[in-house]
Amino acid sequence: MYSEPSAGLEGTPRGDTAQALLRNCVHCGFCLPACPTYRVTGNELDSPRGRIYLIKQMVEGAAATVTTREHLDRCLTCRACERACPSGVEYGRLIDLGRELVEERVPRALPQRALRRGLAEVLSRPRLFGALLRAGQAVRDGLPAALQARIPPRPPCRPAHLE
Repeated sequence: MYSEPSAGLEGTPRGDTAQALLRNCVHCGFCLPACPTYRVTGNELDSPRGRIYLIKQMVEGAAATVTTREHLDRCLTCRACERACPSGVEYGRLIDLGRELVEERVPRALPQRALRRGLAEVLSRPRLFGALLRAGQAVRDGLPAALQARIPPRPPCRPAHLE
């Protein structure tokens, strides 16, 4: 697919990379059945092909919107589409570039940025996550039903002689 980077990206390493990555996509659609998000939503913009189109628009200077960000956020980055692609599109690199562009153009609200940062910090530290999970399990019974459903119960204790 041909793309013409906007004045802000033209001649930059990021613009050249975007153009090279976009050039490989022929919009054949082989990626659609491989994408779990597309299989659930059925929305073309939630498919790799649709997201590539959104990224192409941003590279060419179109305005990024909250909706654009939502479609890019819905990608699980499983990269199943890459294995299905006969043209060898490096979708993982392309979605990273698209997310970078949309973050620059459509900043998130402070509470959403704080939540995302907090999740990244906790989930990237297994010991911290484990400690917080055990704390949640200890107080699980006193929580509202909606929160109880999100915290798995403690596994039954096994006697030491069985381990």
